[in-house]
Amino acid sequence: MKHAMFKSRSRRFRVLAGFVALVVAGTATAAIAANGQQPSNAAPLSSFVPIESVNANVARPRVGRDGSTGVFTVDCGTNGNRKFSPDNPVAQPGVKNGAQHVHDFVGNQSISADSSDQSLVDSETTCRNGDRSSYFWPVVRIVEQAKAVGADAETLKGAGTPTISCPTVANRLPAVPEQARDEVDRNLALLDQQIAEANQRLIDTKGQGGPNFVNNAILGPLRSKRVATLDRIAIAISRNAPRPGGLESLADCDLSYDGAHAGHGSTGDAGNATKPPATSQNAAPPAVTPTVNCPTVRGKLRGVPAQAVDEVNRNLDLLDKQIAEANQRLVSTQGQGGPNFVNNAILGPLKDKRFATLDRIAIAISRNAPRPAGLEALAPCKLDNANPGNGNANPNPGNPGNGGNQGNPAELPGVRGPNLEIAGNVGGIVRPVAVKIEYRGNPTSKVVAMPKFLKAITGDAKPTSRGPANARATWTCSGFTDRLSDKYVICPAGQKVMRVHDFASCWDGKNTDSANHRDHLAVADRNTGACPAGRKAVPQLRISISYDIPQDVQKAGRYQLDSFPEENHNPFSDHNDFVNVNSDQTMAKIADCINTGRRCK
Repeated sequence: MKHAMFKSRSRRFRVLAGFVALVVAGTATAAIAANGQQPSNAAPLSSFVPIESVNANVARPRVGRDGSTGVFTVDCGTNGNRKFSPDNPVAQPGVKNGAQHVHDFVGNQSISADSSDQSLVDSETTCRNGDRSSYFWPVVRIVEQAKAVGADAETLKGAGTPTISCPTVANRLPAVPEQARDEVDRNLALLDQQIAEANQRLIDTKGQGGPNFVNNAILGPLRSKRVATLDRIAIAISRNAPRPGGLESLADCDLSYDGAHAGHGSTGDAGNATKPPATSQNAAPPAVTPTVNCPTVRGKLRGVPAQAVDEVNRNLDLLDKQIAEANQRLVSTQGQGGPNFVNNAILGPLKDKRFATLDRIAIAISRNAPRPAGLEALAPCKLDNANPGNGNANPNPGNPGNGGNQGNPAELPGVRGPNLEIAGNVGGIVRPVAVKIEYRGNPTSKVVAMPKFLKAITGDAKPTSRGPANARATWTCSGFTDRLSDKYVICPAGQKVMRVHDFASCWDGKNTDSANHRDHLAVADRNTGACPAGRKAVPQLRISISYDIPQDVQKAGRYQLDSFPEENHNPFSDHNDFVNVNSDQTMAKIADCINTGRRCK
């Protein structure tokens, strides 16, 4: 009886507490509105909450006898090299500007949408311990102009039916043996057919179902079909050459609002320029890091004689490495030279290297088949996101072309103007004052080393259309990290706005990626920290990002996350991406540090 009375009182207390929280939140929103006119292109006031109104909610599972308690910290800086890019090499490999918002990148300095695993290994890095991994997340901006710029969700709904955008497969394949060419071509054509059918379904079912309809009824089945087709391509190649790995990472597709973006990109006017807060981290204005865009070679080669496959693949890998080296130089030489510097010092030498490598490919094929014609035309490259304002103009862009089919979208609009604005993401970029990257243990078990080239995503960039299952609350304030909010936070005076991203850490023991970029990693049990049966605990990656945002900006609701346009700067769309390029030796050192309960760097 007493137990029942206690439960009843407990329920009444929770209801009362919830009511009080709503009153506090409502009062806080009114206080925000009273602090000034919010810009019309900012996130809505309902997206902000004082951190004091958020209950402590971070679970801290008890560490068991077999648990691992060490922490290995990596210092990769705060993107002082200003490597900003709208690419997402993890979720949208091969799709230039595919994120439709700008990311901060730390660590690997050559990574772009076109990077291959091997091209990342030779890159320079911002990490002090030599870690060549890539860590990247959407930037935060401060909006000052009360002028709507860019496409919002309502604009997009009225802009017509979106289209399906998928990574191009032909451009990511190794050399295809002559014996497999016809079978591979049939399956590439099938990929095109599957996308055409999905696009027709978008038209036929427009307006049907709830917010998850497209994901569940169209994109999900399309992914399954692509997985099966990609597997057939891999099998066909493997009969006469090594089986290509990683094709499953090309299975996932998304919606493209490219048509809407064309009329609703940022204006790039001086009238929309926004000055970030005056801190040492923001002393230098942001400058976009352009990336090299070269014509596809993989997608242009026909059947390769079996005797030449290995040599051709070595040279295809070399082409990737050359592009990576050029991308790295674009980062390290920002602001150097005059308007022709990039063309003379980077694109010109790259063209010469590519010409020689393409010639070696042609010679290798010609020993057992007719020499392929026209490869030399694929040598010149251009720049994506070239920003004339940063001294890296590209007077000779070349003609790389799109390189194929299988759903490769027309290149999405790139960044514009001094604030690197794109697809409705406007305002001055706020540079982090601190970025803390930690590899952590598991409360119930020792950890095993992460495999090299493991790819991971935490959070979901599109919770509105995909549902909240993978979205994560990430927003907090320094001094309040026992609570995380799915809204933007308003911090007490003197405290930093923070984002804390915890990655899934239960590996399937086999795959470095998966069709949806998630299934190879599972989330540990929230209460116990244990991994699901059959999974192995790997070091859990935690990235904590801190910002010095003036309190009046917080209270006025004028800071916001870069997002896909249809998310309207939704704070719950926060996310973070990772590619592990640690050496095997470094990763073993990380695991040993964690398993022996030490704190290491």
